Formats: sequence, structure tokens, C-alpha cells
Amino acid sequence: MTPERTNYLELADWRRRVATLYAEVRSRAAADPAAALVHWRAVRAQLYRTHPRSPVPIHGRENFPVQHFPHDPALRFEAPVIMEGVEPEPNGGHGVEGGRPVPSRGGRAVLIPTSTGADMVFQRIGWVDIPFPTGQRRLALYWLEGYADGLYLPFGDATNGVDTYGAGRYLLDGAKSADLGGDVARGTLIIDFNFAYHPSCAFDPRWACPLIPPENRLDLPIRAGERMA
Repeated sequence: MTPERTNYLELADWRRRVATLYAEVRSRAAADPAAALVHWRAVRAQLYRTHPRSPVPIHGRENFPVQHFPHDPALRFEAPVIMEGVEPEPNGGHGVEGGRPVPSRGGRAVLIPTSTGADMVFQRIGWVDIPFPTGQRRLALYWLEGYADGLYLPFGDATNGVDTYGAGRYLLDGAKSADLGGDVARGTLIIDFNFAYHPSCAFDPRWACPLIPPENRLDLPIRAGERMA
């Protein structure tokens, strides 16, 4: 088998395993979020250390120290999605904030820079209000434009550059099957910061990762999820 074919099949297997893991998490969390978190941590640690498409460089995989903050049940929420208002866009409905025109689906099209300097096109489709113990904060919810599509919810917080990756972490990335579920009828999403994880570029700069938009940078520390120190 050629190296190119092997790489494609390895990547497909990685995505398949991640999709299976999140399906298991959604099923288990319905009855026991803490048990679902234990399972998520164990499987992700195994993937980081053993899978050929791990974002961790090969020389550091075998003993890679997967670290997490302690589980905090108070940082799990079922949040209503406040949809972005549908309003006329410039260029006949093909506007982008600060960049080139792209088709709009009713949200607001934005360009989000990546760690390698290129831009990716997302639709800001709405917002989620998170009732933190220290007060409510609002995060923007995005939809990835492209063949795969999918919800995208990144965030930055006061632990970045100290305990966590300086450029922030992700909660949801539907294009890669990172999805904690929700209720379609009630228009809600599960937002559980205990499942916050680092983008691939946190482990190796060769990966291109969308950066955290300013509107999703929180002014408080989120001591939950993956950590690096």
C-alpha cells in the first residue's frame, strides 16, 4: 500500500474512532456525565499515544502526559441557541465581515484566521448564553462552511498561556464529530467545559487550526477540560 493511501485510511480511521467516542459519550452522559467523562479521557489518551494520525509528534507519543483539570459538574450546561438575526447582507446576500464574498445561509459569514496564517470561512449562526457561577457570558456559535460542514464552538479564557494552550480550546467541532448533543425541539446544545480539548496545533505547529475569535474570549478562567501544565 502506498504511503499516500495509508495516510488517507489512517485519517479516516481517526475520524471514525472520534465519531464513535462522541456517540458513546452522548449515550453515557444522559445517565452519568462523570462516567462519560472518564471514558472520554481514557479513549482520547489512547488515541494520542497510539494512533498513527495522532496530532502529537511521533517521538513524544508513547509517554505523552495527557492532563486534565478535575471534573467540575457546575460547568455542564444545556444552553438555548439564540439564532443570529437574518438581515440583508451586502453584495446581494454574499457578504463577509472583513474579507472576500462568500454565500450566506442566514447567519453572518466571517473569516477566522488559522494558526498558519490562512483564513477559514464560517457562518456565525447564533449565540449561547452560559450561566457561569460568576455571572453569565455569551459565546458565538459558528457553522463551518465547506463540504463537511458542522457546528464549531471555540473559546479562550484566562488559563490560556498558563495552564492551557495560549490560543484557546474547542468545545464543539461537528466537522470532526466533536458533538456533545442537545435537544432539537427545545433548540438547545449541551455545553460541558469538562470536555474542552486542545486543537491539533497545540501539539505540533504543522497542523492548521482555526484561532479563537475575539468575541469568544472569556474574561475568567475555565479550570475544566484538557490542560497542558
